[in-house]
Amino acid sequence: MGKETQSVVIVGGGVIGLACGYYLAGSGHRVTVIERDSSLLSGSSEGNAGMVVPSHFIPLAAPGVISQGLKWMLDPKSPFFLRPRLDFGLMRWLWLFYRHANTDHVKRSEGLLRDIGLESRRLHQELAESEGFELVQRGLLMLCQSEEGLEEEAEVAQAAQRLGLKATVFTKDRLKDFEPDCSVDALGGVWFEQDCHLNPMDFVTALRKGITARGGVFFEEDVVDFVREKDQVVGVRTSEANEHVADRIVLAGGVISTELARKLDLRLPMQGGKGYSLTLKEPRKALRLCSLLKEGRVAVTPMGKTLRVSGTMEICGTDTSLSPARLQGIIESFCRFYPDFEPDDFSGIDPWVGLRPCSPDGLPYIGTLSRQKRVIVATGHSMMGLSLAPVTGMLCEKLITGESSPINLSALSPERFH
Repeated sequence: MGKETQSVVIVGGGVIGLACGYYLAGSGHRVTVIERDSSLLSGSSEGNAGMVVPSHFIPLAAPGVISQGLKWMLDPKSPFFLRPRLDFGLMRWLWLFYRHANTDHVKRSEGLLRDIGLESRRLHQELAESEGFELVQRGLLMLCQSEEGLEEEAEVAQAAQRLGLKATVFTKDRLKDFEPDCSVDALGGVWFEQDCHLNPMDFVTALRKGITARGGVFFEEDVVDFVREKDQVVGVRTSEANEHVADRIVLAGGVISTELARKLDLRLPMQGGKGYSLTLKEPRKALRLCSLLKEGRVAVTPMGKTLRVSGTMEICGTDTSLSPARLQGIIESFCRFYPDFEPDDFSGIDPWVGLRPCSPDGLPYIGTLSRQKRVIVATGHSMMGLSLAPVTGMLCEKLITGESSPINLSALSPERFH
């Protein structure tokens, strides 16, 4: 199809779909974004932690994750839970996760995750400058309260340095240098200097404005099937019986992408990883850096005058119900690390809940389908959707224009588990 201007339908109006739309519209393509949930179209992606994290070069499927997860299953306040159910898709996902939770997989993946993480950071910097939103570039603190946790993270820091990333192990005496205005109860941790954070609402709004300014359009509809000519997909069909025909289709619908993928005879193993966040509108103390709390698996992000506290990974399919015990676990973990705060600070705050699309090997799905050349899949980013959104959008734009990709996408093929 070459580099000529093409019409592109993007299924999914979350941060990945918007990033794809932004870069495609920016290169002159005619973009249509279709999202079934009007709250996404108005920016509900604002609920995530807002972190840009090249430091996350270890995939979700890694050594020790399964044994730790089994221990956490017994604690109703723990940061991890797997909802047991008789479901072939879940069983297949668990088997594939088990097969990839090893050192060899980490070694195969770390260079790729570093490359796409650093490239996405560079693109975030470009976007912040061109679209006028704030990207805070002070790094991220991985905070540890136990000697064991500090030793584990020191090993991660060594691996990061081997990969050319900036990681500094620090002890308790440096905490005031990082957070001069707030007490932090930790033995120390690792400062990942290249990590950044932003307000997700600002980011999503900028992407939407950029798409609209370049002629892109949005529809609130539920895509239920594909339009075909002979055996080839040429568009999508919605529950309102509308058809959107295009030269290319980008499947970026998060967890629901699995349903549509089945209609293409594509078995796309993916599970929803439920996470929660709570936002303090007037926090009693100001923080300067975003942080991850090792023992509680909680993310803490200052966003302007507000403070967002988020966490949990519940492998739950598409269930978005709230667990009061796990919400309480997030709050208690946060207050243990930041003793200036109290659990009562969170009284009356409505929690946000969202589903992260998790692949079983911890790598996203990005690529064109071999039997459906018009269809590109862009999903499965787990906890790094916002972080990797720009690079995903750029890569999709390269796939459609036919330009060479700066990243080898073979390990990210959506057909890698067939």
